[in-house]
Amino acid sequence: MEDKELQLVDHLEELRKRIIISALAFVVFFIVGFIYVGDIYKWFVGDTKLLVLGPSDIMWIYFMLAGVVAIAGTIPVLALQIWLFVKPALKPLERKITLSYIPALFLLFIGGLAFGYFAIFPMVLKFLISMGQDMFVTNFTAERYFNFILNMTLPFGVLFELPVVVMFLTSMGIINPFVLARVRKYAYFVLVLIAVVITPPDFMSDFVVTMPLLLLYEISINLSKFVYRKKLKKEQENELVEV
Repeated sequence: MEDKELQLVDHLEELRKRIIISALAFVVFFIVGFIYVGDIYKWFVGDTKLLVLGPSDIMWIYFMLAGVVAIAGTIPVLALQIWLFVKPALKPLERKITLSYIPALFLLFIGGLAFGYFAIFPMVLKFLISMGQDMFVTNFTAERYFNFILNMTLPFGVLFELPVVVMFLTSMGIINPFVLARVRKYAYFVLVLIAVVITPPDFMSDFVVTMPLLLLYEISINLSKFVYRKKLKKEQENELVEV
């Protein structure tokens, strides 16, 4: 009983350590982002002058842009800390495989943000501006402009993580490709619903967003199959060695 309590205390202490390291990484990246907010802002808006309705809006822009930098920078650190936390429970092969997912998480998150910003954001913005072209004078406040960018990009950064998350969960034995295939129609419905909600009400916009999301799910299933086969093969080899 005492041994179990000591093990629980050790696990909680280790978890606390990993959380603190991740939090410190977030703070460091946030400070770096805060320092370079001016350059980031100019990259997004160029020579365009956006409106602010009060001094607090300026501070909100700083915090929002620095926060995005901090999230992107913290993802690989957080993934590494999670890996270090579960490492003792993993077999040597599982440690090697799961460690390779960490850079992929970061790259896919950045890729999702880029897809949202360069493909979805201009399409949706153009559509919305065209709706009121002959009715309104179009001016943007900095707060609403960057809120709009965030809504058009951050969901894709998260959704693009799907293949790596599926591979990781498959390697851990939590899910398998057969389950993913069985729930395919429900997953499709959710992804189509997401695409319809975040895009303008026209077929082409819905199609442009839906296709990459469905493709991501199919890629996830195939990657899960690959990981699952390798996992089964390795387990069978280990059983033969033991016999």
